Amino acid sequence: MILSASGLTKSFYRKTANSNRFTAVDDVSIELKDGVLTVLMGRSGSGKTTLMNMLSGLLQPSSGSVELDGKDIYSLGDKELSRLRNRSFGMIPQGQTAVSSLDIFENIMLPFFLYKDSTPQDEEYARELMKRLDIAHLEAAKPAELSGGELRRMAIARAVVRKPMVIFADEPTGDLDDENTSVVFEFLKESAHQGAAVMVVTHENDAKSYADTLLEMKSGKIV
Repeated sequence: MILSASGLTKSFYRKTANSNRFTAVDDVSIELKDGVLTVLMGRSGSGKTTLMNMLSGLLQPSSGSVELDGKDIYSLGDKELSRLRNRSFGMIPQGQTAVSSLDIFENIMLPFFLYKDSTPQDEEYARELMKRLDIAHLEAAKPAELSGGELRRMAIARAVVRKPMVIFADEPTGDLDDENTSVVFEFLKESAHQGAAVMVVTHENDAKSYADTLLEMKSGKIV
């Protein structure tokens, strides 16, 4: 499986002295391959998150294409693209994204709720993930009862519970201590070696030692 992008550009309206457009991502081409952990580094504002959002089907490019095994994902209708994202992509966003009214197990199972297609085997796998990430004892707890590191591990379990082909992680360790940072990167590395294509965007130097492919982004370009 290959997720590839060619000539991706994203511009936004922003009036300045010389222009009314701001180019956040400028003519980027990239491939994410199964079994490979790709780390994309760069300072805040370099375009990393914008690029990831285009690759994951969340943000329509201004120009260029994103293809999953040769099919342009932005040629799909909204419903088809939503189903593709749900089944093929796992997303670990910045910050805490737990639904406060649901317990931890229900939060992890959220990707199945949209299409009401979970099976007992899926629930069993969710509990296996919770054990591997050391949050099994928190199954019935509410998000407000968890630490930042526990919430991040919950978000990881939710992102991978459907066994996606591609896993995206946006600054997954930015607010974590060294121990939780190690847990997160070890799990992402393991997920890649089990066959997923994994992309991490970060400005944390700790990520370098886990990368199979290391890229840097600056001013909207991969340099």
